[in-house]
Amino acid sequence: MSNSSSNPLSRTDSPAQPSSTRSSTPRNNATTAGTTKQEVRILMLHGYTQSGPLFRAKTRALEKLLAKALAPAGLVPTLLYPTAPNRLSVRDIPGYEPRRSGSSIEEGGDAAEEVDYGLGQAEEEKEEIDSWAWFRRDEATGSYRFVREGMGRLAEVINASSSSASCPSGKGDEQSEEAGAGEKEQQPGFIDGVIGFSQGGCMAGMLASALEEGRTGQDLPMEHTGWVGAVREANGGRPLKFAVVYSGFYAVPGDLAWLYEPKIKTPTLHFLGSLDTVVDESRSRGLVERCEAPVVFTHPGGHYVPVSKEWVMPLAGFIKKCLDGEGQGMKL
Repeated sequence: MSNSSSNPLSRTDSPAQPSSTRSSTPRNNATTAGTTKQEVRILMLHGYTQSGPLFRAKTRALEKLLAKALAPAGLVPTLLYPTAPNRLSVRDIPGYEPRRSGSSIEEGGDAAEEVDYGLGQAEEEKEEIDSWAWFRRDEATGSYRFVREGMGRLAEVINASSSSASCPSGKGDEQSEEAGAGEKEQQPGFIDGVIGFSQGGCMAGMLASALEEGRTGQDLPMEHTGWVGAVREANGGRPLKFAVVYSGFYAVPGDLAWLYEPKIKTPTLHFLGSLDTVVDESRSRGLVERCEAPVVFTHPGGHYVPVSKEWVMPLAGFIKKCLDGEGQGMKL
C-alpha cells in the first residue's frame, strides 16, 4: 500500500529569484558588475527506499566538487532534491524479515536477551518510515504502478522551482544552490538536466525521453498522456540538455516501450559499478543500449554514487560540453 506524500519543495539555501524570460543567447557574457553566471538547474532523483534529504546527504561531496569544477566556466549548479511520492512500509524494504512475537534481539546480545518493542508483525508492517519510491513493480503482471504519481511529483517540483513565492518550505524536498561570485543570470524555472540513482536513474531516462520533441504521438498509451503533458508543460516544452544515470536501468513494461523507440536522443552519461549486486549490469546496459551515443564509465565499486574527485570531474566535463551542445557521443 503506497501513500502519497504532500511534502512541498523546500530549500537549504536562498532560492534564485526568477526572471520573466529565459535568454537564448550565451549566458556567460561580461557585465558591468562582473562576469554573468549561468545557472544550471538539475533534478537529483534518489533511489528506491531513499528520500530527497537522504540523497543530498549522500552526495554532498559531489555537490561541492561539481560546483567548484563548473565555476571556471561561469556555471552555477542549482540541485533540486525532490522526494518521491510513494511511501514504503517496512515490509517493502529489501531484506525485511518480520519479528517474531513482536520482539527482536538487542544488538550485542543473544537469543536470551530479547527486547520487546511492543509491535506485533501487523503493526510493524504498517509502521511509517522515511522511505519512498518513484514507482512500484507489480509482482503479478510486471507492470509499473504509480508512474503517474512519480512523474506528477517531478512536474510539481519543476513548477515550484520557477518562483520562490510558490516554493513554501516543508519537509521532504531540498534545494541546494552553490552560488559563485558575480552576477548570475536567472532562469524562469526550466530544468536543464537530471541526475538519477538506481530507480531514480530509471526515472531520469524516462523523463529525458518524455521531454524530447516529437516523442509523443500515436504510440503513446492513453494512461500516460496526463503525466507526459504535465512534465512537458512544467518545463516549457523544452527538452533536457543532459541526463546522468548512476546504476540505473530501463523500464521493462511494454506500455513504456515508446520511451525507447526510437532511442533516447538526449545526451546521456552512465556510471556503472563493477561490483554492483543490486542492479545487474545487463539491466543497466539495457538502458545504455536504448540511448543514442551514450557515454559510459565503470567504477570499481558497488551500488552507490561515487563522489570522489576522480569520478566527479567526468561528470562536470560532460555537463559543460552538453551546455555547449557537444554532449552526444563525446569523448572525455
